[in-house]
Parts: sequence; C-alpha cells; structure tokens
Amino acid sequence: MSATIISAIRALGRLVLRALAGLGQVVLFAGSTLTHIVRPPFYPREFFSALMNVGYLSLPVVGLTAIFTGAALALQIYSGGSRFNAPEVVPQIVAIGMVRELGPVLVGLMIAARVTSSIAAELATMKVTEQIDALVTLSTAPLKYLVMPRVLAGILAGAILVAVADSIGIFGGFAVATQILGFNSTTYILNTINFLTGEDIISSLAKGAAFGFIATLMGCYFGLNSGRGAQGVGAATKSSVQAAAVLILTANLLLTAVFFTA
Repeated sequence: MSATIISAIRALGRLVLRALAGLGQVVLFAGSTLTHIVRPPFYPREFFSALMNVGYLSLPVVGLTAIFTGAALALQIYSGGSRFNAPEVVPQIVAIGMVRELGPVLVGLMIAARVTSSIAAELATMKVTEQIDALVTLSTAPLKYLVMPRVLAGILAGAILVAVADSIGIFGGFAVATQILGFNSTTYILNTINFLTGEDIISSLAKGAAFGFIATLMGCYFGLNSGRGAQGVGAATKSSVQAAAVLILTANLLLTAVFFTA
C-alpha cells in the first residue's frame, strides 16, 4: 500500500513539474515575442495579412455567434425574470452580459477554434518542410517574421471583434425583445445606454485584446515547437486549441476579478 501511494505521489509530482516547465517555456516565449514588437525590422505586409486572417475573416462566425447568443439571452432573461415579476430587466442584463462576459469569451473561443488551429498547422507545416530553417539561413528571425505580426494582429483584431460582437449581440437581444416580447424600442435602447458604464466597455475591449494575444501566441508556440511529420502537425494543432481555450477562460476569470472586485 505504501509503495502504491509513493508511486502515485511521484507520478503526480512528475505531472506538476512538466506542467510548470511548459508554463515557463510559454512565458519566456511570450516575453521574447513582446520584446520584438518594439524592435525593428518590421514586416507590415505580414502584419496586414495576419490582421485580415484573424480579424476580417473571423467576422462571419463571430457575428452569427453573437446575434444568436444575444437573442437567446433575451429569451432566457425574460423567462427567468417573469418568475420574479421582473421581466423589464431584459435590456440591462443583455447589455451587461454581452459586454462584460459573453462577448469577449465567445470571441476568444471563436478565435481559438478558427485562428489558433490555423496558425499552429501553418507554422508546424513550415517547420516540417524546413521552411523555418531556410529563414534562419537567410538571417531572418522566425520570431520576428512569423510570430510578432500574428500576435500583434491578434491583439488588435481581438479588441475590434469584441466591439463588433458586443454590438451585434445587444442588437440580437433588442430584435427579440421588441419583435417577440413586446418591448418598446426607444425604452429598450435608453435602458441599455444608461445601464452600461465606461468601465464595462473598457474591460470588454481589454479582454478581447488579451484573448487575441493568447489565441495567436498559442498557435505560434505550438506550431514552432511541433514534432516531425504529419502526426506532429496534428498534435500541435490539437494542443494549441486546447491550451488557448483553457488560458482564455483562466484569463477571463483573472481579468474579471481585476476589473470588478474592489
């Protein structure tokens, strides 16, 4: 029995050490990436290409996700509020729910699903086919040429996409409330505007930028550190999405605590 317990403790210790070592490598990778943002040379073509991929091409899935979420949220709040004779709280709760939590988190997870996997697969394939080695041979830093533009695009696009998702989500709730639930459109808009504060909007945009940073960083990290062959590319893609989703949800909790606890 004692031998079994000792073996289990050793296995748990090895797991914890591997997790801490992996976290340390990610932190060092993130630090190296951030230092390259302020140091030349810069690659504007790579940046705008990444911005198009991360931001513009993500708009359809983000927009559809946001509008259906806002509409469903309005229905749920109306149903729940009716139990306490308070169905009129729909505009306020939809606004705060989309802006503070649902908008940023949904955007972060959509970026992780669509962009993180794409970046990881692209960079892992470049590593397998030795294109990254070719960049080093040409005296081009992979971190500067491949990672920095994507991460910077993720930060900017994340904030923009969250602003779009918040607006579309609130509109989805507005459409359901006014067309199905019988709310007055003017009163609904005034309640939404009066209830939101500058802190809500700033926190939402900050979360979007943080989640975009995490999503693109994880794609770059796992892509550049992938194994060889098709199996390595697949493993890197899967691990990048899993890590990005977990870190986004963790960061959401931490940022919420920072912004909304005194």
